[in-house]
Amino acid sequence: MSSSELPWVEDAGSVAPKDARDLSKIFFDKLQVLEEGTHEYQYARNTLIEMNLSLVHFAAGRFRGGSTDIDDIVQVGTIGLIKAIDRFDLSREVAFSTFALPYISGEIKRFFRDTTWAVHVPRRLQELRVDLAKAKEALGAELDREPTVRELADHLDLTEQEVNDGLVAANGYTAGSIDVPVSQDDGSQGRDYADVLGEDDPALDLFEDLHALAPLIEQLDERERHIIGMRFGQEMTQAQIGEVLGISQMHVSRLLTRTLAKLRSGLLTEH
Repeated sequence: MSSSELPWVEDAGSVAPKDARDLSKIFFDKLQVLEEGTHEYQYARNTLIEMNLSLVHFAAGRFRGGSTDIDDIVQVGTIGLIKAIDRFDLSREVAFSTFALPYISGEIKRFFRDTTWAVHVPRRLQELRVDLAKAKEALGAELDREPTVRELADHLDLTEQEVNDGLVAANGYTAGSIDVPVSQDDGSQGRDYADVLGEDDPALDLFEDLHALAPLIEQLDERERHIIGMRFGQEMTQAQIGEVLGISQMHVSRLLTRTLAKLRSGLLTEH
C-alpha cells in the first residue's frame, strides 16, 4: 500500500473541523493496516495530528488566563492528542473528538499539577493542604493566634499524624532558591545550597519504573507478557508480532492497547 491510496492533504492544519472528522475516519482506517515505521504510516499519523490540532486549541483555551504561556499548554496538549491517535480504534464506534479530549485535557491537567508543586506530593496530601489552609485561617480568627496541631486535627476530624503529614507536604508547594547561602554554625554565610547539592542519577528513574512495573507484568497472562516482550524487548513491529502469533496487525494493536492500559492503570494506582 502506498501513500497515493490516501487522500493528499496539502495543509492539514487548515482543514475545517467537519472535513477533518470525515477525513480522519479514512486515515484511521488506513493507519490500522499500515506497517509502523513506513513512510505511508508516518504520513497518515502526522496528517491526523495536524488535522486534529483544533481539539488541542479548544482544550487549551479552558486553561488560558494563568501565568503559563498558552504555547506551552498547546504543546503539552498535543502530547495527549498523539496518545489518543495511537490508541484510537474505529471499532469503538465513538467520535474521535469524544475519545481524544479526555486524553488532551488529562495531559494538560497533569502538566499543571506537576509544575505547580515544587516536589511530587500525593493527590490526597495536595487536597489536604487546601483544607489545612482554610482551617488555620478560620481557627486563627477565632482563637486570635496560630492553632495547634491538636486543634487543627479536632477541627478537621483527623489524627494529629495526618495533620503533620499535610503540613509537611505543604512545604512542597513552593521551593527556595538554591542560590541562598547556607548558614554556618558560627552564624556566618558560607557556600550556596547549589554548591552542596548532589547530581541526579538518570538510572534511578529507570530503576523506579522497572521496580514498579515488575509485579504488574507478572500479573499479566502468558500471551500478554509475550507480546510486551516482543514489542518492547525485541522492538518488533506489530506486523512482525502478528506473523509470530498468527493474528492480524489490528488484533495485535488491540491486545497491546488493552495490555498497556492495564499496566498504566496499575502504575497510577500505585502512585
